[in-house]
Amino acid sequence: MIQASPNSTLDQTKLYTSEIYDVYHSMPESESIFQITDPTGGFGGMVTKPWSQRQKTAQQLLIQSTGPLSKIAGVRVIPLTPPPLPGGGSFPVDFVIASAAEPQQLAQFANQLVGKAFQSGIFIYADSDLKFDQPQAEVVFDRDKLRSQGVDLSKAGQDLSTLLGGNYVNRFSIQGRSYKVIPQIKRAERLTPEQLAGIYVTGRDDKLVPLSTFATLRTSTEPRDLKKFQQLNAVRIQGVIPPGVSLNTALTMLENEAKKVLPKGFTVDYAGESRQLRTEGKKFLGTFLLSGILIYLVLAAQFESFRDPFIILAGSVPLALSGALLFPFLGATTLNIYSQIGLITLVGLVAKNGILIVEFANNLQEQGREKLHAVIEAASTRLRPILMTTAATVMGHLPLVFARGPGAGARNSIGITLVSGMIIGSVFTLFFVPAIYVLVARTRAKVASAEENPEESGPELVEVAV
Repeated sequence: MIQASPNSTLDQTKLYTSEIYDVYHSMPESESIFQITDPTGGFGGMVTKPWSQRQKTAQQLLIQSTGPLSKIAGVRVIPLTPPPLPGGGSFPVDFVIASAAEPQQLAQFANQLVGKAFQSGIFIYADSDLKFDQPQAEVVFDRDKLRSQGVDLSKAGQDLSTLLGGNYVNRFSIQGRSYKVIPQIKRAERLTPEQLAGIYVTGRDDKLVPLSTFATLRTSTEPRDLKKFQQLNAVRIQGVIPPGVSLNTALTMLENEAKKVLPKGFTVDYAGESRQLRTEGKKFLGTFLLSGILIYLVLAAQFESFRDPFIILAGSVPLALSGALLFPFLGATTLNIYSQIGLITLVGLVAKNGILIVEFANNLQEQGREKLHAVIEAASTRLRPILMTTAATVMGHLPLVFARGPGAGARNSIGITLVSGMIIGSVFTLFFVPAIYVLVARTRAKVASAEENPEESGPELVEVAV
């Protein structure tokens, strides 16, 4: 992303953006480079070589290019990578402040938050999109001098529009091609507002009158553009975070600082990738609870009991989730949409270990064993199938942990979540499920077999010879 001063020309911006090409071209991992430049900025990028032909990732190349790009004079270059999911904006951090207050007041609070963002040390780049740096020059006509010079006000405005506007007035044909007729003074004579004083307009009797005799220039500084968000005046704080810093961490920092800085009447919202995180990320807890309730009801129907599903889920799921969240806490991965899918999948995978123990313990109780001895024997007897299924699951997902290449980040996240959760959850399930079973499970009476209760057996058939 390229940003230039608001009064830059296309030639000036192209002069500086050519250095961006030199920076990317110097990297051996670059395959092709593209740029689209306009007077006030533009954007460009580098298409990297295939994974088999390079050693560095896109994030590593981003960090490597940050230093050289920041040294380019005349323009501001913000290196970033495209969002992994569609629907995101240009910047990962897109924090919105909305209010009915004046734009100047919004810009003041936004600049304070930008300063806090840089002080936090978790931002590579942060800035607001509301800038009062657009120079503006107004031509003010003195009506008394206009009348004394014999200049018609509408005619003077029409002449200025023709000389400076760049609109075409007609077309002409040469060799079968049609061309526009654009009357305009030379570019070298209209580069600065002060040069307007040398323009002549049509006066009385078609005489030319210099503009400086009846007009003055009034300069001011205006915002580049005014943004609206949900019909309110708004300013967006956009930023880029380095690898290893989660988007949630950056947004939480801005939210905490906004509570200290913003007065009443100001609201915060989000756009782009940040909005996806705050709106869709909050749905994970509801989805997770719904999946837990569904599994509980299915197990309740299978066991014909409400206690046994509670024993299975309480003895296996919390510990498995704790193991799965250990690596995001240590920084090996992040809690993203892929790891959240892994957590929901983990609930069903680790619950089967508890099902094996509880079901076998119930059968042993019905055979006459005491509750404690039944669950101990069930855990030891079912140890082999539990370890076999756990090993099969872990080995099946282990390639995701060591995946490399395009999309490796997503596969690493779901792989680390499932593998760590299955290993830690399976180990602790062998101890916690029997403990909860002894405390919660009901004591089952011994079920007499047909041999022990001949009275309950059906009538014997006696062969009669006829």
